[in-house]
Amino acid sequence: MVGWVNSSPYKHKKYLVYECGMANSFESADNSSSPQPNSGDEDFQLTATGDKIFWFDQGFTWVVYAFATITVGVLFLMSFIIFREAYPAIAQFGIGFLWDQEWDTGNQLFGALPYIYGTLISSAIAIIFTVPVASAIALVTSENFLPPSVRTTIAFVVELIAAIPSVIIGLWAIYVFIPVLEPVQKLIASVLGWIPLFNTQDPAGTNMLTAGIILAIMILPTMAAISRDVLLAVPKELRSASMALGSTRWETIFRVLLPAAFSGIVSAAMLALGRALGETMAVTMVIGNSAQISASLLDPGYTIPSVLANEFAEAEPGLHIGALSYLGLILFALTLLVNIGAVLLVQWVGKKNK
Repeated sequence: MVGWVNSSPYKHKKYLVYECGMANSFESADNSSSPQPNSGDEDFQLTATGDKIFWFDQGFTWVVYAFATITVGVLFLMSFIIFREAYPAIAQFGIGFLWDQEWDTGNQLFGALPYIYGTLISSAIAIIFTVPVASAIALVTSENFLPPSVRTTIAFVVELIAAIPSVIIGLWAIYVFIPVLEPVQKLIASVLGWIPLFNTQDPAGTNMLTAGIILAIMILPTMAAISRDVLLAVPKELRSASMALGSTRWETIFRVLLPAAFSGIVSAAMLALGRALGETMAVTMVIGNSAQISASLLDPGYTIPSVLANEFAEAEPGLHIGALSYLGLILFALTLLVNIGAVLLVQWVGKKNK
């Protein structure tokens, strides 16, 4: 940090150079300079001043630039390859592919709307369930409600879910979760069947709601872990100041801590949503794999990752491969839009809080 001060009686310029918390001061005339460093920091120089640039620093900078360029290049290369494979379908169906509902491989007719609908609805269900649960876990494991050993154990167990392969979670859902959830869904359909969201006769258990809950279980560790780290990063002085002004613990949490950590929690939610959009195996095993658009969450559905996993291995070259690649391009665009939206939302919240 360099400060410029004009001393008017002598027309001299005074510079203050702060390095590592220590200050060096020297005065210079208009045409000459004579540094006079303090004796206490002669052997305590950790940063380069003036025009000195170390070759190691410059080399490390170029390495960082190279890796960043490679990352961006890989992203564009992936986009180009997917676009090249999807071009036959793009040329054949155009933008109408997005809202066509027919998927007939025999007649070479393809439409993406049922798969886009299933992907968005299942991910929305997952994020609706995940946000309150993950936020609660983050609060419990970051505040001193429980002893430190218990908080650490809970955080470890929750994060351990992320290490479970998705196919294992899918098998667990088939053999354990669906038999438990199916009677509950039938009860909901019988009691609340007059609501379009639950208007399904005799739900089978493999449906959109089940897929959304399984997705919520899978993305829970991502959001909970990041939200916990964000809350732990909030300065303790904010907690102390709020409590000193007479706020209760819950007033401090809801009026101080959560607003301060809001941008980080939103980022965690968007990262979790990005994983939900691309999840494949577990969703394929529990969603029912029916290419239909239904307002009821108790009806089967289909997602873009599921249809890619089910059909790509046996797809014939030409329009079928092109349509599946077109779906992959759409999924890529959806994930990119979610990330861009998250960045813009975080920036907007940051500007609003300033």
